[in-house]
Amino acid sequence: MKSFEYGDEKISDREIMLAIPSLVIGVGIFSLPRDLANVTTASDGWIAILVAGLVAVLATWLLAKLAIGFPNQSFFTFSSTILSKPVAVVISLLFAVIWLGITAFEVRRIADVSKLYLFDRTPVEVISLCFLLVVVYAVSGSRAGLFRLNMLFLPIILLIALVVFVFNLGFFDPNQLLPMFETDFKGYVKGIHTGLLSYVGFVIVLFYIGLVDNPKNVPEKAAIGMCIPIALYLMLFLLCIGVFGHSVTANLLSPTIELAKGVDVPGGFLERFESVFFIIWIMAIFNTTAMALDIVVLSLNSIFNHTKKIKVIILVAPIVFSVSMFPQDLIEVTLLGSIVSNAAFVYTIFIGVVLFIVAKVKGVKRDGK
Repeated sequence: MKSFEYGDEKISDREIMLAIPSLVIGVGIFSLPRDLANVTTASDGWIAILVAGLVAVLATWLLAKLAIGFPNQSFFTFSSTILSKPVAVVISLLFAVIWLGITAFEVRRIADVSKLYLFDRTPVEVISLCFLLVVVYAVSGSRAGLFRLNMLFLPIILLIALVVFVFNLGFFDPNQLLPMFETDFKGYVKGIHTGLLSYVGFVIVLFYIGLVDNPKNVPEKAAIGMCIPIALYLMLFLLCIGVFGHSVTANLLSPTIELAKGVDVPGGFLERFESVFFIIWIMAIFNTTAMALDIVVLSLNSIFNHTKKIKVIILVAPIVFSVSMFPQDLIEVTLLGSIVSNAAFVYTIFIGVVLFIVAKVKGVKRDGK
C-alpha cells in the first residue's frame, strides 16, 4: 500500500499551538489530581497547577524565541552552529534516550489502565504491543500528518472533558474546596514539582519550529497552546476535589476516570460513559506517544542523516516495547514515569539555557554566522 504524502512537510504556527497541548495531555492526567492531593491540603493543588503552568508558559515562550532565531533550521543544525557538531550529537542522543523512555512509559501506562478498565482478560503485553504498532504506523508516515491528527483529535478530547465537567456539576460541593491556603511551603514545592512534570511537552518548540512556514508568531502561539492544558488541569482537579473530597481524591488510583464513571447521561442509553471517555482519551495518549516517538526518530535521523526514517523506527520500536515491559508492577511503572519526566524537564531547561547563553556570548546570528 502506498502511503499518502503531503505536498510539503511545512506546518503553520497554529498547528504548533495545537500540538503543544496534544503532547502535554497524556496519561498523567489520570492520576494528577491524586498526586497533587497527596502533597497539598484541600484544594490548594490548584495553586501548584497554576504556578507550574506559568513556569511552563514562560519556558515555552523562551525556547520558541531561541528557535525562531534560526528559521528553517532543525534543532541539530542550529545547536551545531552554537555549540559545535560533536556536542550537538551528544545532546541529540540524550534527547532521543529521554524521549524513548517517555514513549515507553506512555505505552505501558495506557496498557495498564486499559487492562484495568476495558480489557481485564487481555495480557498487558498484548495491549502494549497493539498500541505501539498503531503509533509506529502513524510515525512512519508524514510528519506533517501527525500535526493534522493533533488538529483533528484535540477538539474531540476537549469536548469529552467538558462533558465530564458539566455532568458532574450536580455532585460538586464547593465546601469541599475549603479550607484554602493551608498547605505549608514544603507541600507547595512538592505540588509545583508534580505540576511541572505534567508540562514537559514544551520541548516540541525546539524540534519542530524549523518546519514552520512563518515562525514569527510562534512564541505567542506556543504560549497560548500551553495555556490549554493549564485550564484543563485546573478544571479537572477542582472538580475532583469538589466531587470526591480531598481524602478520597488522594486515595483513588485514577480520579479523572472515576469522574467519568459518575456521569449519568439522561435517557439511560449510555450506562458506562467511562468507556466512551476512555476510548476518546486514548486519542490524547496516542497524540502524546506518537509525538514523543517522532522526537526520538527526528533526533536520531538528524545524527544518522543517511539512514532512512523507517529503518530508525524499526530499530527503535522493539527497544521501546522492551523498556515498557521492564517495570513489574504499578510502583515501578510510576517510578519510570517520574524518572523520565524529571529528566526531560531538567534536561530541556538546561539545554535551552546553555544554547541561549552561548549564542549570546558568541554572537551567533540568525544566518548561523
